[in-house]
Amino acid sequence: MPVLLFSLTMFASAALLFLVEPMLAKMMLPLLGGTPAVWNTCLVFFQAALLAGYLYAHGAQRWLGRRTQIALHCALVALPLLPIGLLPLHLHVGWNAPTEANPAPWVLGMLLTAVGAPFFLLASNTPVLQRWFAQSGHAHARDPYFLYAASNAGSLVGLLAYPILLEPTMRTSAQSALWSWGYAGFAALTVLCAALVWRRPAEAEPLAETAGPVAAEHGNWRERLRWIALAFAPSSLMLGVTTVLTTDVPALPLFWVLPLALYLVSFVIVFAKRQLIAHRRVAQVLPVFLLIGLLPGLMKLRLPLAAMIVLYLAALFCAALYCHGELARSRPGIGRLTEFYLLMSVGGVLGGIFNSLIAPVTFHSALEFPLVLVLAALLRRPKIDTKKSGALVRDLLFPAVLGIAMAGAITLAMHLDYRPGWLVVVLFFAYSALACFSFHVRRLRFAAGMAALYAAGSLYTGPYGHILDTERNFFGVVRVANDTTGRYRQLLHAGTVHGMQSLEPARSREPLAYYTRSGPAGQVFAAMNDRLRNAQVAMVGLGAGTMACLTTPGQTLTYYEIDPLVVKIAEDTQYFTFLEECAPRAKVVLGDARLELKKAPDGAYKLIALDAFSGDSIPVHLITREALALYLRKLTPDGVLLVHISSLYLNLEPIEGNLARDAGLECYANADTSVTEKEAAAGKATSTWIVMGRTHAELASLVDAKDSHWRRVAGDPRAHVWSDDYSNLLSAVRWR
Repeated sequence: MPVLLFSLTMFASAALLFLVEPMLAKMMLPLLGGTPAVWNTCLVFFQAALLAGYLYAHGAQRWLGRRTQIALHCALVALPLLPIGLLPLHLHVGWNAPTEANPAPWVLGMLLTAVGAPFFLLASNTPVLQRWFAQSGHAHARDPYFLYAASNAGSLVGLLAYPILLEPTMRTSAQSALWSWGYAGFAALTVLCAALVWRRPAEAEPLAETAGPVAAEHGNWRERLRWIALAFAPSSLMLGVTTVLTTDVPALPLFWVLPLALYLVSFVIVFAKRQLIAHRRVAQVLPVFLLIGLLPGLMKLRLPLAAMIVLYLAALFCAALYCHGELARSRPGIGRLTEFYLLMSVGGVLGGIFNSLIAPVTFHSALEFPLVLVLAALLRRPKIDTKKSGALVRDLLFPAVLGIAMAGAITLAMHLDYRPGWLVVVLFFAYSALACFSFHVRRLRFAAGMAALYAAGSLYTGPYGHILDTERNFFGVVRVANDTTGRYRQLLHAGTVHGMQSLEPARSREPLAYYTRSGPAGQVFAAMNDRLRNAQVAMVGLGAGTMACLTTPGQTLTYYEIDPLVVKIAEDTQYFTFLEECAPRAKVVLGDARLELKKAPDGAYKLIALDAFSGDSIPVHLITREALALYLRKLTPDGVLLVHISSLYLNLEPIEGNLARDAGLECYANADTSVTEKEAAAGKATSTWIVMGRTHAELASLVDAKDSHWRRVAGDPRAHVWSDDYSNLLSAVRWR
């Protein structure tokens, strides 16, 4: 009975803990443009709250009497249930989203006020209940670590329940109410556990302690630092994989949950009473999976979404299994249980801080992921003697030779006007990776080989061409590059082109890529040319400022852009001159478009062009019922809404059709995917656009033309209409 009760309570607390994480992050996404850094910053807060909970548990166990600690914990757990505004969970009104380049402190402050207290109490429950169980007199009380598997199983269920059950079927307000009832149930279970332990005599502490097979008899700082490092590496890798998966795909909870779920599964496996996967087997295959995690970033190829998921998650899972397995093998006896969990939490928090707060302001690219892969290689236990004469020299010399040879091959190929593709990737990286793998017996040599591989591989620009500038902030990595032909300059967010300008002076005012005059966007401006004379036009998303060259003199152009780094680059004439040449008086409003558009007068714009992207896809909060209602208020009665929905990974046409049907609008789509080789050489890219108007009259000159490729989008009356309170991105994902 005690095992069942304690397992159920820990399962419930962990499920609630990890259910609230994607729920709160999704509530916050509309305020910050859907960037993946929102989720990573949220995880920093959750890890910090976990650390605070473990610190409280450690301090209470050391400095309070047993019954005093039990009474205090029960009182704190009951606190959020009082009518003081903590439940149900909600974001506090009046907190306007910031426009700074790094709004992470704002995110942390919002989470502290919204969920800080209940999250802290749920987080502290893992060490508190394990310590209580150790005092219960049960036969397994000497080694309560197996309960940690129940806790992580609950975490996994909570995580998976959100994208699979809650997000597709419930609004966020209903999710919050359900979570509050779950918290009440958890509080009741905690009181039952306390009652079970309360009646035990104080001398019921176990006489002996059970520790892991490689635990030190007495704590030392080397052991403690290794615990922190072993917890740091998987935490950082988990956030790094999350960033990779959600850079080009909107930050939907599924892609937050998958890395975190595997991270938790690794805990379940290694802390289970029966070993499911032999630790020595994991140690044997770890070098292979570390290289697998390193290679996609080196190859710089746009892989199918399913392939990216498999490669990155495999590397993360193997690294987490090894590091967490090392933690389980070195776990101390019961007397140091709370210290052990506290130091594990310190490592997790440091991993989160490194990825979410330090890396974006320190590195110009996503360097933290390969760096921590190298760290994971260094954390392996040595198989052979590493102190032999000359071993250190060879461990550094061999990787250096590999890196120099690889760098020379890449440099030579670039001077020979190489064409990026699979053949080049195999020649550059496959043989180098095999050479690096041959170092795996010696951990320092292998780690140095991985570092050399990545350093040399950074010379390979792939499809980016010649990179002129790389900068990074909270909203992602932005590059300015000349393409591989040397004829065009591109603005790239992650791996996606967001603007392109010809380097030929005679063509510098010509809109290219997705915005050509022959493409859907150009057709809309041409069809509305007479109506747009002396009118106001709003463009959501600046990019390189390309669409400014679709306007004509006399039009008043206002751009809305959330990323200050994009504004800086678009206005820098050494990179792009669209704004200076085509719309020198254009106004650029910095901030989230939905928040800033509210300040514009109703009926101000004849045309609103929605061209905002985070990586490859449009942020979800810009394509909801509430967002569409805002656009309609700001449009004139005969105004038109133009939406760019091109995406490798999402099919948003049905979503837009349902929104238009719900609002009673006319809706047409144009998928301009038949671009000839001649057009591509001239700078045109495939694109898909949606256009909406209140009546057919606003769109007649466009869609009724003889050569029109615009087709009506009716929408599905059975489908849910996306709103701020409901969206289901999983239904729109293209997996191929």
